[in-house]
Amino acid sequence: MAKVAVIMGSDSDLIIMQDCLDQLEDLGIDYEMRILSAHRTPEELSKYVLNLEERGFKVVIAGAGLAAHLAGVVASQTLLPVIGVPLGGLAGGLDALLSMAQMPGGVPVGTMAVGKSGAKNSAIFAGRILALSDPGLMERLKKFQARMRRELKLKERKVLKKVKK
Repeated sequence: MAKVAVIMGSDSDLIIMQDCLDQLEDLGIDYEMRILSAHRTPEELSKYVLNLEERGFKVVIAGAGLAAHLAGVVASQTLLPVIGVPLGGLAGGLDALLSMAQMPGGVPVGTMAVGKSGAKNSAIFAGRILALSDPGLMERLKKFQARMRRELKLKERKVLKKVKK
């Protein structure tokens, strides 16, 4: 059963959101991906969101650019945690970031950084939410974090060797 719903506003968003999907897979988190727009397919989006909880979903990740209302619209229709990923736009992503971060009180969206790092972090953040009730996932997250630390140590050693020459 899928635990994370990943919604993108457009097929062009996959270029960045693929990092989210890859990270979910790396952590062994089941997900379902849909392309639904707050502006172009609002009825279909609402129908999808309103059924997520009864279908067993626990977290929603919404990635969109430009006037990125997707995450806010989703958050207005569910009590599930919604993680917003601003994907960029005409103002270098600031427009999308503000659309997600400047939500009115009572309609929270956990907003990540703009772009690929935000997409990756959205999956990790969703994993941390799910890990509160999934000890196996908590262990996978610990291993992921340890792997990141090891990789950084290796990179540091390589850099220090080059600098000392």
